[in-house]
Amino acid sequence: MIYALCFYLFATITVFSAIMVISSRNPVHSVLYLILAFFNSAGLFILLGAEFIAMILVIVYVGAVAVLFMFVVMMLDIDYSELRKGFQKYLPIGGLIGLILLAELLLVGFGWGLGGPVTTDPATAIPALNEMSNTEAIGSLLYTKYAFLFQMAGLILLVAMIGAIVLTHRARPGVKKQNINDQVKRRRGDAYDIVKVKPGQGLG
Repeated sequence: MIYALCFYLFATITVFSAIMVISSRNPVHSVLYLILAFFNSAGLFILLGAEFIAMILVIVYVGAVAVLFMFVVMMLDIDYSELRKGFQKYLPIGGLIGLILLAELLLVGFGWGLGGPVTTDPATAIPALNEMSNTEAIGSLLYTKYAFLFQMAGLILLVAMIGAIVLTHRARPGVKKQNINDQVKRRRGDAYDIVKVKPGQGLG
């Protein structure tokens, strides 16, 4: 009974947050509703026994992506009146896409299928992993059977990160840069000059 109540609670808040993401006029509010939707989706994954996916959803999407969206939206100078001008122009196509998505959700929700029956008890790819937890099973596969592919993916991401840094790092003339060595060796005589000014005269 408690699982059913938690499911309906998380699902209701998730659907409400998703609707508010696309219906809020303020982009900052949309990002906040998106974060709320991520948290409740993580709760649904925990109820399904997929705690690793729930943890990744909170750490990666909420902790990085959604917060990055928040900072980007807050730094942009958005003209809300300009955004509302094209609303009626795209209303027909938006309504059509919304009706299609609603029809698909109804098909999934009520179990209407165009093909054969859906398998309710799929077999596990590796039977030995049945007795492990979700996180332990994923780690066991990644670091044993798929260790080489996992390391290759990490190297590809590392090369992409280094390439992005190299492309954006340019030598710009006239830009003052910090020199730690000169700052450490700096003495009191290098910081200021003593100038004797005669009475009635200013600095030349």
